[in-house]
Amino acid sequence: MDLGSLSRSHAMTDSPALFEDILSLKDVRFRSSMCALCKGSKMLCGKDRCSVVARFYSRSRAMKHIDRLDLDGASPPSVFVGRFGYPDVSVGPMIPPYHGDTSLFDTPERWVGKSIDEIIDFRLFMVRGLHRTEVHDVDTRDRMVVQTRELALAENPPDVDAHFAKRPWGGLTVHDDVQPFGPSAPMRKFELSNFKFDRRLEKAYYDTDLRARDALVALYENGTLISQLQRAFSVGAFGVGKRRRFVPTRWSITAVDSQLGLHLLETTKTNPVLGEYRVYETDSLDNRWIILMMPTSWRYELIEAWYPSTAWNPYSQKIAIFSDHEFFDGRSTYAAIGGCYYAARLAVNELLHREGRQAGVVIMRESHPGYILPVGVWNVRENVRAALRKPPRKFRTLKEALTHSSSVLDIPMSRWVKNSAVLKDALYQRRIDDVWR
Repeated sequence: MDLGSLSRSHAMTDSPALFEDILSLKDVRFRSSMCALCKGSKMLCGKDRCSVVARFYSRSRAMKHIDRLDLDGASPPSVFVGRFGYPDVSVGPMIPPYHGDTSLFDTPERWVGKSIDEIIDFRLFMVRGLHRTEVHDVDTRDRMVVQTRELALAENPPDVDAHFAKRPWGGLTVHDDVQPFGPSAPMRKFELSNFKFDRRLEKAYYDTDLRARDALVALYENGTLISQLQRAFSVGAFGVGKRRRFVPTRWSITAVDSQLGLHLLETTKTNPVLGEYRVYETDSLDNRWIILMMPTSWRYELIEAWYPSTAWNPYSQKIAIFSDHEFFDGRSTYAAIGGCYYAARLAVNELLHREGRQAGVVIMRESHPGYILPVGVWNVRENVRAALRKPPRKFRTLKEALTHSSSVLDIPMSRWVKNSAVLKDALYQRRIDDVWR
């Protein structure tokens, strides 16, 4: 949204001079005070809904259920391993104040189609219990560490009875890598009951000669959910003997996506090339997705366009576009775009693996102002998966595929190409095969 359209909004009617003074400031830190001036009523930032208000009301609903020193409920199952203070980290259960089947609260594979409000609600009710430990102490006899691991290996939602040293505090915490999480509190103790182990995870845990990557691959191919693997990986359930360690939840999510994606790529790169241009598409949480597949050897790129007033572009009045890519030989550095890169790469390789094909893949994501809060890497993986479950549109030429993609996206295709290494290569790089055409 540009300044002209903002000035015509209802937000201008109460204090136009003040509003223009704010927009004229160049200091982003001072611009953030717009929230204090607006208080969720004038929408000075240009968003249709206020993310601060959304979090506040959800927190208000949650706190009356969790504002106490003792909390019992059924964990989805869910655990959290922090990263601050590494290698001394906080580990512990995540507990909602509900009993019964709470598995939806921490199974992002089931979240496609849920609204931002739904995701905020059931994540904010999840209280994080905190217990400090050293990352290498996975075999300690410390009861809270042992039970945290047992919880991560559970098949069904166990009943958890937790006793905190302080009342849970804090609101909704959001990152682009991990699912949102709610209040936290240091624990005195907690107990588990009414649960059984997932036998597949338990078997991998007791095999101390099995490498972590081999365990991940075997379990994944046996149908274990990505979210289950990430949870078990974070508590040091996989790997060879003394090399096991706790892995902060944020890191474990990307590590699992990356390792499984690389595993699938080993086969993808040996497959015959796709026979046509394909375009898959989907729309979720005010994000538009285009997955373009081209009949080339493996290459891959994720391009994200963030509109003003979205989660990661709250103050600028211009669309921000970021991208990362790899060609057939892969990449040697961590993608600057973050964990989303590896989540989407895994999803597209799942399809190519099933079809026995390789292809060049470009994913274009438009994040519009309705995306007021980041909800985690799962949003990328699961929405790309959802798009790839739909029948694709097929085209004879790249021009036709791009023309159709342009009709779905708001940003002109010329700007996508300008920010894309893979599309530039496909459009402008002359190849030996071209001589014979």
